[in-house]
Amino acid sequence: MTSPETPGFVDVHAHFVTDSYVRQARAAGHELPDGVPAWPTWSAAAHLELMDRNGIDTAVLSVSSPGVHFGDDTAARRLAREVNEDAAAVVCDHPGRFGFFASLPLPDVDGALAELAHALDHLGADGVILETNTHGVYLGDTRLAPLFAELDRRAATVFLHPTSPVCWERSALGRPRPMVEFVFDTARTVTDLLMAGVLRRHPDLKVIVPHCGGALPVLADRVNGFMKLFMPPTGTPAPDAVEQLRGLYYDMAGPAFPRQIPALLSLVDPDRLLYGSDYCWTPAQGVDAHIASVTAAEAPVAGASWQSLTSANARRVIPRLGGGA
Repeated sequence: MTSPETPGFVDVHAHFVTDSYVRQARAAGHELPDGVPAWPTWSAAAHLELMDRNGIDTAVLSVSSPGVHFGDDTAARRLAREVNEDAAAVVCDHPGRFGFFASLPLPDVDGALAELAHALDHLGADGVILETNTHGVYLGDTRLAPLFAELDRRAATVFLHPTSPVCWERSALGRPRPMVEFVFDTARTVTDLLMAGVLRRHPDLKVIVPHCGGALPVLADRVNGFMKLFMPPTGTPAPDAVEQLRGLYYDMAGPAFPRQIPALLSLVDPDRLLYGSDYCWTPAQGVDAHIASVTAAEAPVAGASWQSLTSANARRVIPRLGGGA
């Protein structure tokens, strides 16, 4: 760990897998998840070694795509409970080094509400992870309204994570879906949240968008124009997509430099940026290279480093880390 005088990175985009989770995902047909060549392996010891080598104080764990719902609500509820309790045990075993975002068995809303309460009230989760869609249900869908109302009531941190779109068999062209499909499914679900008014109705949510916002920085003005055309005001000002996007948080997972971060900073202020490694789906050597590129880049705030900037931002998003809401 780094010293208190020089706090290290807070990694808000870090994943874990267990043997049990992988076994159940494979049994459900996810032998090559999202078209990648193989499942990764994970252990707390290997993760801590990576963190210490790269100056990462705390990693907030989550289960990545394909999530926990493989078609059966009862099985999804059971698997969500299992992975959340596994993550809570890792946090307990390594005080200060890990946190976690809880998995929810969406699109089963009743099951998601029950697991949300258990994870936040009993397991000490730092928020929740929501896949960009679950079996074609995107996040602006009215069926999810009770969940977003409860998340807003709790002023919860919501970490979005992409997954394969429902049309991937044709759109991915046989290539790994994380390369392109994930980027656009992120834009699709955030646009759905905007167009459905979810973000305006729930201003106390703290939403983290992954991968430098993906395609959103270059699509923001286009989405804004369409919102103003097709969502005319009814006695109130027309919704402004750019303003709402500026109120979200964005992690730096993926190839942040040399082009992604400048594009993102054309949309949001530096206080909205968070560090993310995408480990263990990004191999350790990829994380090493990513950290090197981040630390070599000039931070957009005078007198700050990317390490100090993103970690201070993370401590505002995740109250347990000491920065408040």
